Amino acid sequence: MSLAPQSISTSMISSSSSAFLSPSNLNFNSRRQNAWVQAKRISVCKCVAAPQEEKIAYKTKVSRNGNLGKLQAGYLFPEIARRKAAHMLKYPDAEVISLGIGDTTEPIPEVITSALAKRSYALSTQEGYSGYGAEQGEKPLRAAIASTFYKDLGIEEGDIFVSDGAKCDISRLQIVFGSNVTMAVQDPSYPAYVDSSVIMGQTGEFQKDAEKYGKIEYMRCTAENGFFPDLSTVARTDIIFFCSPNNPTGAAATREQLTRLVQFAKDNGSIIVYDSAYALYISDDNPRSIFEIPGAKEVIPELIIYLFCCSCTRLMFFLLSFVAIETSSFSKYAGFTGVRLGWTVIPKELLFSDGFPVAKDFNRIVCTCFNGASNISQAGGLACLSPEGFKAVHEVIGFYKENTDIIVETFNSLGFKVYGGKNAPYVWVQFPGRSSWDVFSEILKKTHVVTTPGSGFGPGGEGFIRVSAFGHRGNVLEACKRFKHLYK
Repeated sequence: MSLAPQSISTSMISSSSSAFLSPSNLNFNSRRQNAWVQAKRISVCKCVAAPQEEKIAYKTKVSRNGNLGKLQAGYLFPEIARRKAAHMLKYPDAEVISLGIGDTTEPIPEVITSALAKRSYALSTQEGYSGYGAEQGEKPLRAAIASTFYKDLGIEEGDIFVSDGAKCDISRLQIVFGSNVTMAVQDPSYPAYVDSSVIMGQTGEFQKDAEKYGKIEYMRCTAENGFFPDLSTVARTDIIFFCSPNNPTGAAATREQLTRLVQFAKDNGSIIVYDSAYALYISDDNPRSIFEIPGAKEVIPELIIYLFCCSCTRLMFFLLSFVAIETSSFSKYAGFTGVRLGWTVIPKELLFSDGFPVAKDFNRIVCTCFNGASNISQAGGLACLSPEGFKAVHEVIGFYKENTDIIVETFNSLGFKVYGGKNAPYVWVQFPGRSSWDVFSEILKKTHVVTTPGSGFGPGGEGFIRVSAFGHRGNVLEACKRFKHLYK
């Protein structure tokens, strides 16, 4: 079968089609912008993709920090955010409510934001501009923290280091301690304590059967022991991380319990790192600071008369409170989770085994790794501690505590064992015999509410979920309605 030549314009010949045309079959007429193409017999052309060259990533000769390789999966809260994002992709029309990560939701009181704005605007003026400040923080703020939280506790302005948050200070403290110390943590507890210990090289490998890292002393805190560890079963360690009110259980240690803890640290020559980030949520007479606790019940007898005569409270607290560091934050008090402002208290008298002051080493780390908290943030912090600002802060805290009451009532009505809530913005709900991550997934899938699996805080959290009270009132009420529908 033969086909007559077809006339087509050269403009119609694309680069893709020209590869199949033989030059000998093209006749160009100089008077016409046409090309004559001799059509060929139709046949099947099989295209086979050539294998692509394997891409080999360039690698340096620098070894990875092996300690980071010990970490299990991702940090808890980014992992929750990842699962939440995946859920929202799967259910794009769902109204997802987040009661997972402890992130504040209510507006910062105007008395505080006005101070932030004023300091920010001042930076645009010749008179109000300031650059680098003291790495330890501005003196007025340090003095205000000392007088507000540590009045009559022997803590001075110079003992306080202002920072960008307690979490950051935990890692700076770990740098001070180094890799050769031993560590104890509450189980369950805020995961930053364990993860920073792993990164610093203080731990052994992760033991999958026990869900623990080697060389960390896990102080089990259960409902049966009032979420305070049995110290008689705890081995001696150099550093003891302790959070009260506890995240995630919401339990606040009593004065008697903290007295035992301080004595335990003194007997073992340990240092307590006390996280008081939720202290203002305490509504009973439990201590809000570790420095309320005597460091030892005995006082050197020959100094009693001297202390009584000169009323030397500073020396008295040297004798009584020399085993602790305290770290805290404005995040959950004033809604500063995004503004970023916190502080750490290290008494000058706290000494390492060689007699060197811990505060001096911490100061060296701060000056090396940190340029100081934002001057704008510090202006906001100072406003928080003014009479009007402190009142406003307590009103916001009161709002979140009302949320905890709603959540606690909901789970109690459903027959669950519920802990926390009274002295903390977290509610700790028990699901006996069930995997925390399974419960998390069930609640997310069936109610579109994000919670936090208890096992993310340590093996002692298995079988629990943490429900955060940080949320708009309407969202908290709607979430509780969904909980009741799921578990009625």
